[in-house]
Amino acid sequence: MLLYKPKFWDYKKSNFLSSLLLPFSAIISISNWINFLYYKKKFKIKTICVGNIYVGGTGKTPISIEIFNILKKFKVKSVFVKKNYFKHKDEIRLLSKIGPIINLSSRIKSIAYAEKKKFESAIIDDGLQDKSLKYDLKIVCFDKKNFIGNGKLIPAGPLREKIDSLKKYDIVFLNGFGKLEKKILLEIKKINNKIKIFETIPIIINKNKIRRKKKYLIFSGIGNPSSFKDLLYKENFKISKSITFPDHYNFSSSDISRIKDQAKLLKSKILTTEKDYLRIEKENRKGINFIKIRFKIYNKKELVKLLNK
Repeated sequence: MLLYKPKFWDYKKSNFLSSLLLPFSAIISISNWINFLYYKKKFKIKTICVGNIYVGGTGKTPISIEIFNILKKFKVKSVFVKKNYFKHKDEIRLLSKIGPIINLSSRIKSIAYAEKKKFESAIIDDGLQDKSLKYDLKIVCFDKKNFIGNGKLIPAGPLREKIDSLKKYDIVFLNGFGKLEKKILLEIKKINNKIKIFETIPIIINKNKIRRKKKYLIFSGIGNPSSFKDLLYKENFKISKSITFPDHYNFSSSDISRIKDQAKLLKSKILTTEKDYLRIEKENRKGINFIKIRFKIYNKKELVKLLNK
């Protein structure tokens, strides 16, 4: 069952519900500690893991794509690796449009297969919490606006691991709109002074194909739906209504019919994200537009150096 992200996860002040759930967060903390003790398998192929410690909506898939494109430019034979979860079919489809992807039942099997097929680099989209693997490069993505939310572990907060886990990682990406607060940079560097930090902003690459003078009913089922709305407002889109679904939501024919009926009443066009569009059955896609985004990476030359080490 897919659930909406609790609002209190991003409250900066103490919250009753969050405090009530803290004992359950202790279970996650113990589990993380036990996982850390596991034997970690190392492969000959270069492994680059792009993940997060904040659950959903941090931009890890667009960053995985940017890394693939950088390596491709330098003629590095790369492949995406994604664990075969049914709810992640949208991300698998999105990545497969960019390059080859291996999505077997486990990451170990997928990376072993990539090595067998003579790929030089494996980009693992999600998997930082898979402690059975030793990665060559470990990348953590955050949304600039939410960062670590209330700073608590699931279910009291949005974190899969404590912020202190950054001491084990190599690179941080701070994605999305908004001013990058100096205190965030200081907090990260206090935990790991050697970690490299990159800032990005999202860019719509197909906006010339979308008529911005029209009104739009927008809908999405992504980890951070406010980022979608913020991006459209930034690009001066006119939004008549916004509908939010749980992350990785699979749209039924009746869902799409209701969306189209509401858009008709509002005399609006329909707009969604590319990930959501890929979760709509092909016969239901007529009349629905989607935005394609990529991330502009600041100080990209420094990232290129790190990837080519």
